[in-house]
Order: sequence, then structure tokens, then C-alpha cells
Amino acid sequence: MKIYNQPDESFYKEFEERRAGSKRDVTSIVEGIIDDVRQNSDEALLRLTQKFDGVDLSVVGIETECKPVDIGELDGVIRRAATNIKEFHEKEIEQSWQMEREGLKLGVKITPMERVGVYVPGGSASLPSSVLMNVIPAKVAGVKEIIMCTPPDKNGNIPEVIMQAAYIAGVDRIFKIGGAQAVAAMAYGTESVPQVDKITGPGNAFVATAKRCVFGKCGIDMIAGPSEILIVADDTANPAYVAADMLSQAEHDPMAASVLITTSKKLAEETQKQLEIQLDELSRKEIAEKSLEDYGAIILVKDMSQAMEICNFIAAEHLELCVENPEELLNEVKNAGAVFLGNYSPEPMGDYYCGTNHILPTGGSAKFSSPLGVWDFLKRTSVINYNKDAFMRDALDAADFAASEKLTAHENSIRIRLK
Repeated sequence: MKIYNQPDESFYKEFEERRAGSKRDVTSIVEGIIDDVRQNSDEALLRLTQKFDGVDLSVVGIETECKPVDIGELDGVIRRAATNIKEFHEKEIEQSWQMEREGLKLGVKITPMERVGVYVPGGSASLPSSVLMNVIPAKVAGVKEIIMCTPPDKNGNIPEVIMQAAYIAGVDRIFKIGGAQAVAAMAYGTESVPQVDKITGPGNAFVATAKRCVFGKCGIDMIAGPSEILIVADDTANPAYVAADMLSQAEHDPMAASVLITTSKKLAEETQKQLEIQLDELSRKEIAEKSLEDYGAIILVKDMSQAMEICNFIAAEHLELCVENPEELLNEVKNAGAVFLGNYSPEPMGDYYCGTNHILPTGGSAKFSSPLGVWDFLKRTSVINYNKDAFMRDALDAADFAASEKLTAHENSIRIRLK
């Protein structure tokens, strides 16, 4: 783990270089997969799924019915989490609006998208939470049809917990495909998979790159990178809690970044000890250990002012303020995907249960983007309605403006109505 003691100006360049090291360029591979799906449709999906997942979709089928399955007591947990997520996102609903100005009516018409596609990762961990976080905001927005793509297991099945989460959240159709080929199928459509207006959801470097490549053909939520947590702590923080929260992100991916900024040398030392102790208890120890070794950091600073300067520079996906008065420090936060206040607001509560969305900007993109929300599934259309008197009042100014840009057809469109 990298230790920065009272970082100077060189820190910023070095940190950006470390962050850039977590980006894997797989563009050429992904572009080939996308072209294959565009040209060969379902045949490509069958062949690529056999190649990457070892599953013959011609036998088990590309699509599976979204129906309830028995997952025992976990069903109640998922339903309660879904209720919390729905309640939170209902606060984000936007309404159409109109204003009037002397014979002129202006407004915005809010319209939900017709069909969206949700990508849910497979691999080493089933993530029913990602199903809820993607689907529920779309349902609240009023999207008419939601399809989900997720890779099958070696037997050609979707994990039961994913199936039940999809049923609870309200998915309409489920397709057993993953990776860049799933993104391509949703973006361009195949014989089996319908074309969507927008694709959301996390994934590995292949999925993220595929989303970037198809943007323009359809919308995407964001290009997500490896997971991140940044903890700002003073000497009131509990080092066991801090270490546990750093590891909660480190276990995601060897390229995940877990960073502690603190004014307390004692806390830094005790957190390091706790990391060593708690690592041995993890089921994904090797992943977390590699993450801490390559992308973990502890930054010792002189005061909270310096801590927040660095915090806003990093613009982390998850930010925890484990300080004596976290509400006061919140006012200093400019760039973060989600902020967790105090010692009893650990990041996983946002991942699973409290109701906020866990699909968040990464890699510094919190400087210009936001968490996934209802707004991601709504379109805003401007509405303009002049009566004749109002048009006559504004027409000469608008015509002069068009003339100044030497767009004579624009100018004529206005002046012809003045004759």
C-alpha cells in the first residue's frame, strides 16, 4: 500500500498516473465483437456465449422467463431493500412544466423512454443489488419495457437470486448473454433481443468499453471503472471500521482503489494493522490483497482543509466522512458520487439497503456526473407556442440574430412571416 506523508504538488500528478494504470484498453477486441453481433445477430450470440461462457444457447435458449423462484429468507430482505430504493427514487420524479410571457408559452414535456436494457454482471459474484438499482428507477420513471442481459452459469442457468430480484424489481424479459456481445445485442438488436433506447448497469472492462462504443446508437448511463472508496478520518474514527470499509471495496476487483486520508498518524498505523488482521478473514482475500497493494493508499495530511482539497481532487465514487462533525464537513464536499456521514454509515448500506443508488461515477467523473436515477430514464422535450402578436414582437430581434450568423434560410423563415 502506498503511503503519502504530507503530500506536495507532485502528489496530484502521481495519483493521476496511478489511477490511469487501472484502465485496461480492450477497444480492438470489443469492436470486433460488436461488428460480429451486428453482422451475424443471434448466430454470433450463440457462438460467443459458447466461447466465453462454455454454454450452448441453442440447447438452453437465449431467453428465459422472468418468474418468481424460492430463495428462502433472502426474499424478504430483497423486497425490503426494493421498497427503500423505490421510496427514495420516487423523490426524483420530474413533472412537465409551462411558463407564459405575453402571448408566448414555453415549457418542457417529460417523457419516459420506451425500452431500456439493463446489464447485470455474472462471474465470481451474483449481484442482485445491481438488478434493483438499475430496474427500480426505470420503473419509477415509467419506462414501458425493461429487458435484462446477464451471463449464464456453466449449466446455462441464471442464478436464482438474480431471477428473483428481477421478478421483484419488474423486469419484462431476461436474456442469458453477457459481456460485450450483450451490450451489442441491446444496442443494435438481433432476431431474439430487441433494440433498446438506453443501456445501464456495471460490468468489466469489456462491458464498459462496449457501452462507450455503442453510445450514439443508444444512450448509456456512464462508463464505469473499478470501484473506489475514499475515507476522510480524524482521531475519533475507529480503525477497525475504517479498515473494514476499505476492504469492502478492495474485494470487488484487483484494480479497485481504497484510500484513507487522515490527520492522525496513530489512526493510520492502527488501520494498517487492522487491514492485515481482517484480510485473513475474507473469502476474496487474494483479490483484496492485490487491490490494496496496487491501488490502496494512506495519505497523512496536516489538517482537514488539506484533506478536503485532496478529496475534491480525487472525486471518489464513495466518500466516507468518519470525523467528529461530519455534517459540517459535508459542506466542503464538491466532488463525490455518494457521501456517507459518520462511523455508522458504512458504504455497504448504500450498496444494498438504505435506498440511494449504488451505480455511481468512478475514475474522477464525479466532477461532472451523478448517480443513476429516475432522470436517466426520462427525456426532456422543449415546447414553444407563439401567438401572432408575440411573434411580431420578437421576430426582428431573432431575424437579426440569424443574419449575424449568416444563416439566411433561418433569417428568411422569420422574415417571410413579417410580409
